[in-house]
Formats: sequence, structure tokens, C-alpha cells
Amino acid sequence: MASLEKVVIQLRQKKQEATKLRKRAENQLKEVRSAERRSTSGLNTIDKKIESEREDVSDVSGVLNQKNSQLESIERLVKSAEDRITREKEEVEQAQQEIEFSDNPEEKQRAETRLQSLNGHIQELISEIKIRQKTAKKITNDVSEFSDIKSKISTKIQKQTKSKPSLRDTVSTSHKAAEKFVKELEKQLKIETTSKRLLDKASTKLKELLLKKLEAQKKAAARKASARRVAKKKVAKRKPSKKTAIKKKVAKRKPSKKTAIKKKVAKRKPSKKTAIKKKVAKRKPSKKTAIKKKVAKRKPSKKTAIKKKVAKRKPSKKSRR
Repeated sequence: MASLEKVVIQLRQKKQEATKLRKRAENQLKEVRSAERRSTSGLNTIDKKIESEREDVSDVSGVLNQKNSQLESIERLVKSAEDRITREKEEVEQAQQEIEFSDNPEEKQRAETRLQSLNGHIQELISEIKIRQKTAKKITNDVSEFSDIKSKISTKIQKQTKSKPSLRDTVSTSHKAAEKFVKELEKQLKIETTSKRLLDKASTKLKELLLKKLEAQKKAAARKASARRVAKKKVAKRKPSKKTAIKKKVAKRKPSKKTAIKKKVAKRKPSKKTAIKKKVAKRKPSKKTAIKKKVAKRKPSKKTAIKKKVAKRKPSKKSRR
């Protein structure tokens, strides 16, 4: 019994230790898996951000290419306009020379009209160059802004790509730790189940033994109670106790004065009338009664005497046989 109780206590302690270690392993596994989830979610968010930023970079680079192409086209147009201006200025000089050295008025008039048209065309080209230079300046500002945006996005992408390896390391380490804690958890669960099974068996055996012990104690108590009852009955059959003896003595004592006086009154001589009645009753009977008594005491008649004699005779031969 004592050894079984010790076994139950040891198994209970073992089960408690196993549950404690199992809960610790579960908590550690939860922490590691939460870290793994956080790192994986961080990697996914970083990848998404990098993809979105790369899309932004591609959009910005497309705009930049468009702006640069616009600048190049404007620069080409400005250069061609400047070249035309230089050519037309040369033609203006020629027209001026023709006007100076021409003797024919018609040729001179033709040269003047030509000079006017050339000057007007040069002015148009100059205004066109100015407009295109303004647009080119605006485009260059846009190009600088978009190039800054592109550089910022590219730096973000670089930072995020640098942070990815650390997150990958945390993911890998947390994954390995999770596998380790899963094995530990399985081990502690097995220990807990085995200890629980053994504890249940031992506790059931202990309960059975305790029930048997209680039944035996109840039977012993019943035996003792029956023995006590028998002993009490025997004691009751014996001499009465001191209390009962004292009560009997008290009951046998002389009566009180009142009862004694009553008894004396009852024992006094009767009155004259009662005495006369008793004397009359004790007197001799009358003559008739005396004669009757004498007749009753006389001898029986002859018939009765004969009957008695016949009854006292010997039995007959039939009765002997």
C-alpha cells in the first residue's frame, strides 16, 4: 500500500514535469513560428515594395527617356534654326551688297524685297529658337526632378535588398528552431501520455485497495459494535448497578408520617355495630342445621356399601387373559 502510494506520487510528479516541459516547448515553438511568420511576411512585403518601386522606376525612366528625347529633338531644331539663321544672314549680306553695287533699279528692288523677306525669316527663326529654348529649359527641370525621384527609388530598393538577407537568415534560423522544438514537443507529449496512463492504472489500483481497506474497517467496526451489544446485555443480566440498588432501598424505606397515621386509623377497632354483626355471625347454628350436618355425617346405605365392595373385588378371567 505504501509502495503503491509512493509510485503514484512519483508518477504524478513525472506527469507534472512532462506537462511543464511540454507547455514550455509549445510556448517556444509559438514564439519561433511567430518570428518566422513575421520575417516571411517582412520578406514578402519587401519583395512587393521592391516590385512596386521597380515599376515606379520603370515608369520614371520611361518619362525621363521621353523628356530626354524631347530635349534632343528641341536641341536639334534649335541647332538647325541657328544654322538657317547663319545662312540667311549670309544671304542678307549678299543682298545688301547687291543693293549697294547694283545699277539696275529692278535688280535693286528685287534685292531689297529679298532682304526684307530674309530679315523677316531670321526674326521668325530667332523667336522660334527662344520658344524652343524655354520648353527645353522646362523639360530639363522635369528631367532633373524625375532623375532625383529615380535615384531615391533606387536607393530605397538597394536598402530593402540589403535588409532581405537578414530577414532570410531569421527565417532560416527560426525554421530550424521550430523543427527542433517540434521534436521536443513530440517527445514531451509521449512522456506525458505514458505517465498519465501509468498514473491512471496506479490510481485505480490504489482506489481499489482503499475501498477494500474501508470495507474491512467497516466490518471490524460492526463486529466491535455487536460485541459491545452482547457485553452490554450480559452486564444487564448481572447484579443491578449502584443506582438501581439505591432506588430499591429508597423504595423499601418506611413510609412517611401521613401514610403511617392512615394505616393506624385503618387498624383501629371497629365500631359497636360492626362488632355486634360479627358476634351474630359467630353464634352457633340452629337446630335444623345441626340435624342436617349429623345426617350428612351418618354411614352410607347398604346399596352404596355393596357397590364399593364389588368395585374392590379382583378382576375377571377375561381381563387376566
